[in-house]
Amino acid sequence: MGFSVTELYKKYGEKVVVDHLSFKMDQPGVYALLGTNGAGKTTSIRMILNMLAKDGGTVEWNGGPLTLRTCNVGYLAEERGLYPKNTLMDQLMYFAALRGVSRDEAKKRIRYWAERLDAVEYLYPKQEGKKPVKPKKADQLSKGNQQKIQLMLSLLSDPELLILDEPLSGLDPVNTDLFKGIIHEEIEKGKYLIMSSHQMATIEEFCTDLTILSRSKTVLQGNLADIKKSYGRINLFIKAEQELRDEIEAAGITILSSVGFSYQCRVTGEAQANALLKTLVSREIPLIAFELREPSLHEIFVEKVGETHEES
Repeated sequence: MGFSVTELYKKYGEKVVVDHLSFKMDQPGVYALLGTNGAGKTTSIRMILNMLAKDGGTVEWNGGPLTLRTCNVGYLAEERGLYPKNTLMDQLMYFAALRGVSRDEAKKRIRYWAERLDAVEYLYPKQEGKKPVKPKKADQLSKGNQQKIQLMLSLLSDPELLILDEPLSGLDPVNTDLFKGIIHEEIEKGKYLIMSSHQMATIEEFCTDLTILSRSKTVLQGNLADIKKSYGRINLFIKAEQELRDEIEAAGITILSSVGFSYQCRVTGEAQANALLKTLVSREIPLIAFELREPSLHEIFVEKVGETHEES
C-alpha cells in the first residue's frame, strides 16, 4: 500500500500556483504539506482529491489513480463546509450515505464520535418539559464546535487516507488536546495522514516527513529528523542568576534575544558552545540552564521561505 503525488501542476492564465509538486508515502504515518498563505497547499489538496482539475501530474494510491472508488478518503477542509440551515444530524447521515456507510452503522458511528468529541448536546438535545426540542443547525454552533462536526464528517467512513487542512484552527486549548488525541489514535490505527498547518509545533509533534512550499515551488523536502540533524545543534539557551552578555559576546556567540538573565543564542557549532561553558564553569558562575539544540521547524520554515522571498 502507498500514496504518491508526481509532478502535480496547476496554473491560472500565466500564473503558476502549483509548480511540479512531488512526494510519496510508502507506509502509514503523517506527511506535512507546509507553506505561506497562497503557496499552493490548498490547491494541491484539492487536486489530490479531484475537486480541482490538474494541468499536469498524477496522484496514485496502491499503484493506480486515486479516486473515491479506489481509496476511502476523509477530508477536513480549512474552510467551514457545513450547510448552515440544515440540521447537524441530517448532514451527518447524508454524508455517511454518500460514503457508502449504511444507515444503522452511521447511527452507531455518529453516537461514538459525538461522545468522543464531547458534542452529544448538539446532536441529541434533551427534552425541556413539554416544549418540542428543535434539532441543532450548523449556524447555531461556535466555530470550534463546527470544527468538531467537520472532523466527525471526515472520520465517519473510517478512511484509509485522512487529509487535514488546518485541523486545529479556531480551537481552544481543551479542544486542541482533544483533536490531538484523536489524530494520535488514527496514526496508531495505521492510517495515512496528510496535514497542512501554520502551527509548526503541532507539525513537529505529528509528522515524520514534509514538503515546504513557497510561491508555488518546493523549497524544502524530506524527513524532518534528518533535516534538523543537517543543521546541527546551533541554538543555545542559557539561563543564569547574573548578567552574562559580556561573556557570551566575548566568545563570539550571537545573542538573538534576551529577557532578564535568559539568553537565546546562535552558535557556529558545539565547540563554540562548549568553550563558553568551560569559561563560565572556570569562573564559578552558577547556571540554571545551558541547552544546545537543533533549530525548530518554525526557525527552519522562516529561513527557507525567507530565502525564496529575498530571491524574488
